[in-house]
Amino acid sequence: MSLATHLVVIDPQNDFMDIRAGEGDPVGLALPDGTRFRSTLPVPGALADMARVAAMIERLGGRLGRIHVTLDSHRVIDVAHPAFWRDAAGAAPPPFTLITHADVESGAWSPRRPEWRPRMLDYTAELERAGKFVLMVWPEHCLVGSWGHNVADTLRGALAAWERAHGVPTDFVAKGLNTFTEHYGALLAEVPDPADPATQLNRGLVAALQQADLIAVAGEASSHCVAATVRQLVDHIGEPHVSKIHLLTDCMSPVPPSPGSPDFPAIADQFLADMAARGLVLTTSEAFLS
Repeated sequence: MSLATHLVVIDPQNDFMDIRAGEGDPVGLALPDGTRFRSTLPVPGALADMARVAAMIERLGGRLGRIHVTLDSHRVIDVAHPAFWRDAAGAAPPPFTLITHADVESGAWSPRRPEWRPRMLDYTAELERAGKFVLMVWPEHCLVGSWGHNVADTLRGALAAWERAHGVPTDFVAKGLNTFTEHYGALLAEVPDPADPATQLNRGLVAALQQADLIAVAGEASSHCVAATVRQLVDHIGEPHVSKIHLLTDCMSPVPPSPGSPDFPAIADQFLADMAARGLVLTTSEAFLS
């Protein structure tokens, strides 16, 4: 009997791809009318990561029973975007600003709508209580309907070919549409909203992965959404299922550090070490099922 093998690809979207030329200068993609697209939050190595995922899908073909693809999905007004916040002078924060609970308490940073302040006081306090990432303001990214929200072309083509060949639809899982909470992990928002089921535990995805004999995980970024998703999966899938999770270490890369930010590559390394200690398998796209 063949193994039921599932592939999970986390946030393989254009805004996380390192579309670059020469020595790392973003050049984007141009349309005939001159419109130019640029990745807003490029992860170095992401394009090559997705090429390796696509090659693995082509190699394994029907040996993959299901493919799940998570999609980071945001609006302009989002708790982690500049347009949500203002300083005392009314200016929005630049990308990569860290906003602590103390910043909200003091008024150093306030939500642009005053009625949101109590919610943000509670939110930032809960992030810190739970030991989560400090709230970071990112560049606007993965806006629904935008080029940046789309799956990177190399992987998108591989997914389409796999669907046509095997008659199985890709399972796309959206996350991040709630304005008031970050949603790094695909299974659960950083601070779930009791009024929004989409921020609460995705029991359907957990149940689907419990049916798998093997689970391969790839995606972006290893320091953030991959790490959060896998940690949530390990917490909720049940101990008997943990050892069947294989992390494709050549198909994920960390967010580079920015001035004043945590050391994200070190966070990614610690994540991989923690997961290996929990019994997950660290492997590569070429070695998986070879």
